[in-house]
Amino acid sequence: MTSNIYKLNVNGNEVRVECFGFDSAKGCGERHVMIHLTRKSLPAQQQVADIFSAYQMLLATELKGYSPVFRRFFVSDAANQSELLDAAMAREQDFVSTSIVEQPPLDGTKVALWVYLLEGVKPELLNSGLSIVRHGEYDHYWSGTTTLPKGDSREQTVELLDNYAKALSERGLSLENNCVRTWFFVQNVDVNYKGVVDGRNEVFDRHDLTVQTHFITSTGIGGRCAASNELVQLNTYAVSGLQKGQLKFLYAKDFLNSTYEYGVRFERGTSVDYGDRRHVFISGTASIDERGNVVHVGEIDRQVHRMWVNVEALLQEADCTFDDVAQMIVYLRDLADYDCVARLFEERFPAVPKVILLAPVCRPTWLVEMECMAVKKVDNKAFPDF
Repeated sequence: MTSNIYKLNVNGNEVRVECFGFDSAKGCGERHVMIHLTRKSLPAQQQVADIFSAYQMLLATELKGYSPVFRRFFVSDAANQSELLDAAMAREQDFVSTSIVEQPPLDGTKVALWVYLLEGVKPELLNSGLSIVRHGEYDHYWSGTTTLPKGDSREQTVELLDNYAKALSERGLSLENNCVRTWFFVQNVDVNYKGVVDGRNEVFDRHDLTVQTHFITSTGIGGRCAASNELVQLNTYAVSGLQKGQLKFLYAKDFLNSTYEYGVRFERGTSVDYGDRRHVFISGTASIDERGNVVHVGEIDRQVHRMWVNVEALLQEADCTFDDVAQMIVYLRDLADYDCVARLFEERFPAVPKVILLAPVCRPTWLVEMECMAVKKVDNKAFPDF
């Protein structure tokens, strides 16, 4: 596993690239890449052009042989910038599941990009809107921006999840057995998050996703789509071909409480074991204790440190450490906290691909939240390689 930081020159715009690499002699390599612009004063059209130019440059050089299977654009103004991104993507004519969400990069630029890539694969687009990536014994299903134009946040959440469950069912899969990760981006999260929670609970009841069974690792966070009536955006990841015992849920109960205790349903984290590697997905995690209380109210630096303690405990439950983390996404409620948080993350995780965004957490007193993915090399003969 390697992490590299380098700079590209694109039309005179210095572009910062952070790349995590995992290689395996048994299966395909993986790359997580964060692309950041540095010239903040350029108009949106030029910033979009530059980030795509950097992206294409990487695919032709350092990432040659790798195919993007999921990507997310973080933008400062979805209503005006989504059309620019859509036009640029239309020229690519590929099948990458893509999310565009208004969560402004707090470095002051208008757009940043996270890309997940795999070696030697070719994504295909299904009629359901899911993209499929086939490798070895497994099929991986991703979905990017999925929204609906009508209804309140509860109604949109129910229909989005029902449509997703139907798309999985058409492939012989299910929400309860195959979905590994979800993201809910919620416009005006302080008002609309309760509807998302209620809608998710309603669907989960119908799919036997309960306290007695399990939930799904998830992030529910503030984030706007291009259209003002699209209150919820859903992104998803599912895997087919998993055997019993490959999927494990992470709790870290000495540090965090179970989410159902305060009325929501998601897992704190999930690990997926393959023959040659372990994937770990950590949900959006904040400064919370084992009783569900917000810790260090109003103190951003102390909330960051408690958040790290919680994430580290979840990683340790999967026999991983921060050294195995491939990418981090950090969400802040107050842009005034950016300098402090950026300094803390740069001091502790200088080489990890990461992005810090303006995106309110679901509780107003949580000033910061983070999610991450990790990859660890293992030799597990019980399961096929990735």
